[in-house]
Order: sequence, then C-alpha cells, then structure tokens
Amino acid sequence: MGILSWIILGLIAGALGKFIMPGDDPGGFFMTIVIGIVGAVIGGFIGTLIGIGNVTGFNIGSLVLAVIGTLVLLFAYRKIKGRSA
Repeated sequence: MGILSWIILGLIAGALGKFIMPGDDPGGFFMTIVIGIVGAVIGGFIGTLIGIGNVTGFNIGSLVLAVIGTLVLLFAYRKIKGRSA
C-alpha cells in the first residue's frame, strides 16, 4: 500500500474507532490519522496471529482489521491513562 492509502485508511479507521468508542482523547485530525494507522498495524498483526488475514490494501477486510486494531489501541491507551473505556 502506498503512503496515501495508509493515510486514507488511517483516517477512516481512526474516525470509526473514535465513533465506536467515544471518549475524551487528545488530538484532532492528525492524531486521528495516526491512531488509525497504528491501529491498522496492530489489526494486521492480530489478524496474522490468529490466521484471519492482514492489512493488504484498501479493502473491506483491511478496514475491519484496522478498526479492530484502533479499538484495541484506544482501549489500551485509556487503561494506561486510567480513563474509563
């Protein structure tokens, strides 16, 4: 995937993750993209570990894994910071 695809996937995954799990998280537009991109990496790692696939391109499967990874990232961040998840 190219850098533009990662940015777009990160924006969508980050926005969906924050929509599904709303909270008082820092950051705006760019932080949402970063959260989504890191979430995509986490989702791809988890998907590869359990054998359901990985983030291979801009498709529905990759988006679902990226959103799952984003939710895991937001959950872990909130647990570390002591906020309710």
